[in-house]
Amino acid sequence: MRSTRVTQIICAAVLLVSVSPALRAAQPAVVVGFVGGFVRHDDSVHEEVQLAARLRREYPRGVAVETFANRAGRSAHREILRLLDADGDGTLSPAEKSSARVVLYGHSWGASETLTTARRLRKDGIPVLLTIQVDAVSKAGSDDRTIPPNVAEAINFYQLDGLLHGQPAILAADPAKTRILGNIRLHYNAHSVNCDDYPWYARLFMRPHIEIESDPAVWGRIESLVRAALSPAPTAVAMSR
Repeated sequence: MRSTRVTQIICAAVLLVSVSPALRAAQPAVVVGFVGGFVRHDDSVHEEVQLAARLRREYPRGVAVETFANRAGRSAHREILRLLDADGDGTLSPAEKSSARVVLYGHSWGASETLTTARRLRKDGIPVLLTIQVDAVSKAGSDDRTIPPNVAEAINFYQLDGLLHGQPAILAADPAKTRILGNIRLHYNAHSVNCDDYPWYARLFMRPHIEIESDPAVWGRIESLVRAALSPAPTAVAMSR
């Protein structure tokens, strides 16, 4: 068992070292955010979209930042593959896969779609640096709790104050491959967050669910996590099927 693990690490390291400077320059890091509910992918009322806009300003080169509706997960997956295809030949080489730097985040159904996309990337043999879930709500037939082993780090923010609330605990499918940074519970009974730009029915029936989406403290921390994931040199992640 130990020898198998050592072999995986060595193979991943060899692939990473073999990546040419040209490939490193041509292949961007990829950050993808998923909005919740039936929200448009570009609705700037939502922090998912605002974060993407800030990241685009901060990283004008070398980082591709996109937002998608949670129902557009397959389109997001195709776009990630396209962005990682540095030589544009339509196929990802082992070097292109091993050098990939991908961060995924989302709120509500978008948080659930974050893990669905991570699992699709695992089937492709592509590592994910970080997944961030904010008050994840499962879609039918989906799993917003178990983090797949191609994800290096994962964090979960949730609240339990409202009728609609998020997944309270994420866990690693393989703790040897994935580090859970935390399951962070937020409380909104004692203090409120401004949600005036949301529709009246959202404020009435699911206020805590949209308060966590609008909470500047939550998104400040998320932004710091994304920056930290993008800052260091890419780390090799040994893939297992």
